[in-house]
Amino acid sequence: MTVMQQLITIFLCSAATILMRFLPFAVFSSDKKTPAYIRYLGKALPGAVFAMLLIYCLKDVDLLHGSHGLPEAVSVALTVSLHLWKRKTLLSIAAGTLCYMILLHFIF
Repeated sequence: MTVMQQLITIFLCSAATILMRFLPFAVFSSDKKTPAYIRYLGKALPGAVFAMLLIYCLKDVDLLHGSHGLPEAVSVALTVSLHLWKRKTLLSIAAGTLCYMILLHFIF
């Protein structure tokens, strides 16, 4: 890519990100009540997204070879346990990721 193409790409990505951040505030003003289906999506989608990410991350785990999925199982258990105990999403995700990296690179 040329420098001009890189700058155009960065500009378009930035503009799209800004638009996506501010669009809900323009569409759903504070004067009107938020529609019921939008409130439902706000409650249902976070869990669905995390379930999809979990399936995506564990889809290539081979239980018959190598470490038999032990690093993944320990890391998922740590993430779930920490989240249920502390209710801090960033802490649980960071700890689970760190645990997985340590197990994968230094132990297995």
